[in-house]
Amino acid sequence: MTIRLLTGLALCLLTQSTFAQTPIDTAFVRTNYTKIDRQIPMRDGTKLYTVIYVPKDASATNRYPFLMERTPYSASPYGETNYPKQGPGPSVELSREKFIFVNQDVRGRYMSEGQFEEMTPGLKSVGPSPHQMPRPARSAKKSATAANVPTVSTDESTDTYDTVEWLLKNVPGNNGRVGIMGISYPGFYATAALPNAHPAIKAVSPQAPVTDEFMGDDARHNGAFFLLDNFSFMNYFDAPRKGPVDDYPEMFSYKAKDAYQFFLDLGPLKNANGPAYYNNKGKIWNEYLAHETYDAYWQSRDIRRHLGQVRSGATPPATLVVGGWYDAEDLFGALNTYKTLEKNANNQNQLVMGPWTHGAWARRDWSVFGDFQFGSNTAQAYRDSVETPFFLYHLKDKGRYVPTEARLFNTGTNQWQSFAAWPPKAATEQTFFLAAGNQLAAAPAGNVPTEYVSDPAKPVPYTDGTWARRNNAYMIEDQRFAARRPDVLVFQTEPIQNDLTLAGPITVDLRVAMTGSDADFIVKLIDVLPDTSSSPRPNPKNITLGGYQRLVRGDVMRGKFRKSMENPEAFVPGQPTPVSFTLNDALHTFRKGHRLMIQVQSSWFPLVDRNPQTFVTISTASETDFQKNTIRIGTDSSVKLTVLK
Repeated sequence: MTIRLLTGLALCLLTQSTFAQTPIDTAFVRTNYTKIDRQIPMRDGTKLYTVIYVPKDASATNRYPFLMERTPYSASPYGETNYPKQGPGPSVELSREKFIFVNQDVRGRYMSEGQFEEMTPGLKSVGPSPHQMPRPARSAKKSATAANVPTVSTDESTDTYDTVEWLLKNVPGNNGRVGIMGISYPGFYATAALPNAHPAIKAVSPQAPVTDEFMGDDARHNGAFFLLDNFSFMNYFDAPRKGPVDDYPEMFSYKAKDAYQFFLDLGPLKNANGPAYYNNKGKIWNEYLAHETYDAYWQSRDIRRHLGQVRSGATPPATLVVGGWYDAEDLFGALNTYKTLEKNANNQNQLVMGPWTHGAWARRDWSVFGDFQFGSNTAQAYRDSVETPFFLYHLKDKGRYVPTEARLFNTGTNQWQSFAAWPPKAATEQTFFLAAGNQLAAAPAGNVPTEYVSDPAKPVPYTDGTWARRNNAYMIEDQRFAARRPDVLVFQTEPIQNDLTLAGPITVDLRVAMTGSDADFIVKLIDVLPDTSSSPRPNPKNITLGGYQRLVRGDVMRGKFRKSMENPEAFVPGQPTPVSFTLNDALHTFRKGHRLMIQVQSSWFPLVDRNPQTFVTISTASETDFQKNTIRIGTDSSVKLTVLK
């Protein structure tokens, strides 16, 4: 008997080991999953195309939880005989663990019916109060075109609820639990599952979630339009359709080799709607440009306003918010989704921030970025120690999962750190002043303002070199190319005597005067390596890092929104005026012997569209509206850091 037990155990371990090493490809998916495609009806009758992968051993006695992603980027491949080349889960690890994987085209995208609207957490509710949604009550199936069907309020939260309800009733072999995750726009849809969450939803992971597109995500940052990304992205994403489609063609050809020169030649923003480009065919593009202030259009699309009612039966779903310190698209979204849930929701809520670009934690390997290496595969470490155990525990009762409130990667030390709260409760504030003589000092020094001329005809590039598309590494890039320009102000400390750890937001408080009536302000916090510095580990280009001006954090403020995002206000030429704003959080240790540097400039092109520097509606501005602007920065300007001693 003992021999039989040992033999059985050995065979079991061998089978598990073999399964764990099996490549995740089409053959794996066909062998282990049954694929079914369904059109799931919502409460208003609109049908959403949903692709479902059910483990072949699912049964009444062997039940699996659902793990769902709702996406505007296609749930393909379509058709029950067409299997994906990899997957079917969002990671190799989760695919091997087996769930009932659900991928759904959201309303109005790809093969789903309905009209797509940009980010609809609850368009009927604008303001600080929580989103009140009708409870689903579908006693009989009705046609959406029938005369007796009343107008029903729907949004992404109700669509998620209705999908979960259908899955529980119509997919056999499920254990009654649902997890939802997604990266980027699908991250928004994961967040949107939380308001009045279906009781079966037990675990939700918004990853790099689009959250507030005017304040800090894809469309605008503090009102400034992110031209480079949106011009290329909306070319296909915003293409019109007459009904369900399996693909979206580009609206125009964009083959520029030098994005800086292309957008400079394009001229004022309104020229993007010329015959060769959008030609007024882009619905969302036109909405972006028409809504230049933080009006009801943007406010209704801020999912944070709807996170006060997170619940799922007696126990709200656990949330795992994930983001990357080098995310050029939705760094704001991850940090602020977590903070809002901490403030408003009574649920288990965690934050993970790594040294990642947009979604890089899903890559096979992420141990290097730009000119820096991290000493380990940070993506694999995250999936093994956090993401996979999170879903296994909450959806399968498998394993032991001890949540860490905030697990963040220190980009100055290449080490993971855990915190009981974020920002840490032990953090204090330390202020540095933009002093005379290009000094960054602990106290104001001198009273002579520093000035520069911002010329829209010669904007400061956001990155060095020639790039056809966005250089993703700009968020960690050496800033010496910018420091050499006369329209970039540079302030730096002496070499610091002790390590200084930034752990939280950066607050900018400028005192400015100008000859124009508007301007942008880009402020960059930089870690200057010693002149004798060499890389602590071999870097991909084998470069010498001595004197490297490493960007830690930077962002833009459109000056006319300095008092109110809803009601812009012109500057009075020559009048000293405060301009204050907050940069996204960071966790970065400035090592002994390094310097802290601040750079101030008024263009970041073509990442951000050009400000004419006259108080006009920028989306309709003409070439004559663009004027040079002499800008003075007072020496009582400051930057306040959140630091750990």
